Amino acid sequence: MSLSPRTTPTLTQYLIEERRRFPDASGDFNALILDVAMACKAIAKSVAYGALADMYGNHAADAGGSINVQGETQKKLDVVSNELFIRMNEWGGHLAGMASEEMDLPYDIPAQHPRGKYLLVFDPLDGSSNIDVNVSVGSIFSVLRAPDATAEGGPLTEADFFQPGTRQIAAGYALYGPTTMLVLSVGNGVAGFTLDPVMGEFMLTHPDLRVPEDTNEFAINASNSRFWEAPVKRYVDECLAGKTGPRGKDFNMRWIASMVAEAHRILMRGGVFMYPRDTKDPSKPGRLRLLYEANPVGFIMEQAGGRASTGQVPMLSVQPTSLHQRIGLVFGSKNEVERIERYHAEPPKQDSFAPLFAERSLFRD
Repeated sequence: MSLSPRTTPTLTQYLIEERRRFPDASGDFNALILDVAMACKAIAKSVAYGALADMYGNHAADAGGSINVQGETQKKLDVVSNELFIRMNEWGGHLAGMASEEMDLPYDIPAQHPRGKYLLVFDPLDGSSNIDVNVSVGSIFSVLRAPDATAEGGPLTEADFFQPGTRQIAAGYALYGPTTMLVLSVGNGVAGFTLDPVMGEFMLTHPDLRVPEDTNEFAINASNSRFWEAPVKRYVDECLAGKTGPRGKDFNMRWIASMVAEAHRILMRGGVFMYPRDTKDPSKPGRLRLLYEANPVGFIMEQAGGRASTGQVPMLSVQPTSLHQRIGLVFGSKNEVERIERYHAEPPKQDSFAPLFAERSLFRD
């Protein structure tokens, strides 16, 4: 049943109310967010059709699948989603350029379109490995202000995007699940919008999302446990020890392998997500991308009263040095993230209980 716009504000109405805090605002920013939302609606439609529109499987599967700049095999929907983001945001005159997880280099606005004062970075389809098994996926995006020289017509460079997360103007994600949701922060808290499929509008259904400070849930890929650093092993072992361990309470472990879905669960009911730096591939300082994933999600979590960190330092303080920079990421309930940061700062210690991931043998010293 469609919700009445008289009782539930639309995304457009929400943005207008937010803009009233800045009387001199031109309206370009609002228009940009609405263009992003339109791209998310189009992606939601493609995701919903799935196999009916031949959207499952790898891109260029007859050639073994195309590989993106991240070294990952692209799904058909990765390519479609990236194209939708570009085509729906390049023409409006609000952007000086874009950068995507799926493109090697920044995307310059074509000469036939006016150039604006913002930069858009995005992961067009996060969790796309879940597409073929019909598990929730999403899009993540972040808005930065372009350097004046670039906004005024100068050449777009990779360095234009090397801005710490604290300089984000807005960030959000779309979740393509049982319902399509858009979660957005414009620097004044976090709001959640549900797509009304009849009206074709995002309706404000979650006006002030907050991450609980405490939790008894954590999310981590336990198959990598042998590669974890000591502070992460300590934290997980303590959680798994439950009521009889140092924490004195039982924890549940979750893992969806779709960061948007993980972030949404944590935003709705608390929890902590960990994809930390490990020793699996020493050449990589982490698995997730700083600009397209860690910074936008970190911004949302901080705006909702949570915390985002590398494990050692606040995520939003990290200075980017490359377009596709990888990093370790921990985010969620404030008290749990701070505990993990403390464990990284403390010297290693012998725990008094036997960790569940330790080897067990009669012959163990």
